Amino acid sequence: MRLCVKFLLLMHNFTRNLITEWRTLNLPFADETFVVAVSGGADSVSLMLAMNELKERRKLNLRIVIAHFNHNLRQAESELDAQFVREITNKFNFELAYGIQNSEFRIQNQTGNLEQNARIARYEFLTETAQNLDAYGVLTAHTLNDQAETFLLNLIRGSGLDGLSAMKTVRSLESRVLSRESEINTEIEEKSKIQNPKSKIRLVRPLLNWAKREDTENFCRLNKIEFRHDAMNDDLAFKRVRIRKILIPLLQEFNPKIIETLAKTSELLQGSAEQLAAGNQQSAENFSLEERESKIEDEIKNLSLKDLKDVFPSIRRTILRQWLKDNRGNLRRLELKHIEAVEKLIFTRKSGKVVELPDGELVLKKNGKLYFQKTKVEKS
Repeated sequence: MRLCVKFLLLMHNFTRNLITEWRTLNLPFADETFVVAVSGGADSVSLMLAMNELKERRKLNLRIVIAHFNHNLRQAESELDAQFVREITNKFNFELAYGIQNSEFRIQNQTGNLEQNARIARYEFLTETAQNLDAYGVLTAHTLNDQAETFLLNLIRGSGLDGLSAMKTVRSLESRVLSRESEINTEIEEKSKIQNPKSKIRLVRPLLNWAKREDTENFCRLNKIEFRHDAMNDDLAFKRVRIRKILIPLLQEFNPKIIETLAKTSELLQGSAEQLAAGNQQSAENFSLEERESKIEDEIKNLSLKDLKDVFPSIRRTILRQWLKDNRGNLRRLELKHIEAVEKLIFTRKSGKVVELPDGELVLKKNGKLYFQKTKVEKS
């Protein structure tokens, strides 16, 4: 009997690993608010369960707000996910922030990259929720599996060093006002009010360096929680699902620890990328953006090609990537082939050459400069 009681009092390895990582990341233990993104799947539910255990054991004295975003993509199933999160949140006496994407927005965006559109909407919701709560950070339950899958996905796409680098365990979640306020309905249950909407919020992935998907599923089962399963995670129409269901099992035949190996490789590449970026930064700063007026409605920014031909290729690509990021606001959907195509414009002798980018954007070479253009211009 004593042995049984002693066993029950022991902290589970999953929870112990989480608190160890919490210390390693130098995260606060008290007097702060964290938003925990919970979809209802095993990864996010296991994170919530471990956070609850740490609070009950008084290892953490934090305000924890669970955040669930209903993408409204699977109709009744999506509503069941939301109901599950409501119930488990109530069971552990957490506050809940709930957001839902309306059906019109869903239909409009199914013509594009569904995964990317869903991700953007989800992070907009998480950002707004964290701002409203003056939160220290947002916790997501990315695992080693996610790290490995992302590495393979970017490798197949032909990404450069940045794309192959590991996701960061902690990074800044830029504060911004939702650009589609009318399209996303947000309801924050319990108490919360805007206190400091301009604060910088951290995006934290506390499972990323040590937990695998089997660990999260086993922890949920140990706690007798029947987590939700998203049928879209079995849909082979999605490239990430094919990587998870087909490619990784094949690679495991060669290396049973392929998930850990790929995650470690991406981590090593992240270090190389950071060193290279630091070395290139000074050179990149010598090339500044200039703003010019144009007959085209959208503002055009240009990059002078003077001396750009003579710099080291890695520096030149760093400059081009930063220039495109400044103009586009992000590097989403840009692949290595786009950067290489823009780079070729630098060395072509002809003026007026154009490279097409995703979303109808263009880069034009003219008069010794590269011009970025938001939308295509119809030829007369």
